[in-house]
Amino acid sequence: MCCFIVPMVQAIATTVYRKKNSSSIYSAQASVLKHNLPALEKMLWGGTVMLIVDHIINGELSWRFPFFTALNEFGGAEVMLREMLSVGVPMSLVLTAVWAVYAFSATPKKA
Repeated sequence: MCCFIVPMVQAIATTVYRKKNSSSIYSAQASVLKHNLPALEKMLWGGTVMLIVDHIINGELSWRFPFFTALNEFGGAEVMLREMLSVGVPMSLVLTAVWAVYAFSATPKKA
């Protein structure tokens, strides 16, 4: 219903961070992650768009206020918060972990 909000917030934060911090001194591991930050950004935005389309197709989002269909019912905000915590947060953590593994494995090792 609203699990896409957590990766969307992370995507916004990642985009802002990347645009604000274009040049800084970092350790070797941090520079590997910073070098691969656009990949994380693309993964987050792509997943967010995919989830929004999926929620529209399934009727969980509407084009008029309130956009979340759960808010039409009493206690819907609690259901949304529970879904964000139980689905959105783990989804974002797993996506970030997969990206970190990708970032360290895609970087050539110095001899």
